[in-house]
Amino acid sequence: MKLAWILWLASVLPPQTADSLCLSTTLYLEARDQSVRGQQAVAEVALRRRDSGLWGDSVCEVVTARKQFAPTIVSPNTRLTNTEAWGEAVTVALEAERNWALPDGERQEIVPGASHFLAHAIAAPSWRNAYQVARIGDHTFLKVQSLKPRQS
Repeated sequence: MKLAWILWLASVLPPQTADSLCLSTTLYLEARDQSVRGQQAVAEVALRRRDSGLWGDSVCEVVTARKQFAPTIVSPNTRLTNTEAWGEAVTVALEAERNWALPDGERQEIVPGASHFLAHAIAAPSWRNAYQVARIGDHTFLKVQSLKPRQS
């Protein structure tokens, strides 16, 4: 599957299904070589950002916000060819969405408060207002700012 095709498909699917597809795709692109815990942490960052409303109102908007996640950084011609990794990314994404739908006190948070992450192999930003929440695999998860869910 080509990334461009997946993103097109997400644009015509019902919102909840599209968000699951966008999150799965992001996990595959960002963390397919990471542990399940690392993939869960990436999903948590995307879901926390969605709740804040600062990067968009849906997971698809968040992960396709300019230069924030892999779907806008890698080539649209990128092929998702590892079916085993794809299956795991889908499973992790669906479970992360179920977990995130729980009330705040009942959620299992992997990287509490993290709004950003970086892969050491490709990025080394120096945010002055960030502090490290966790390091999982070759990703570091950071709380860059205090994100609060938007008021409905």
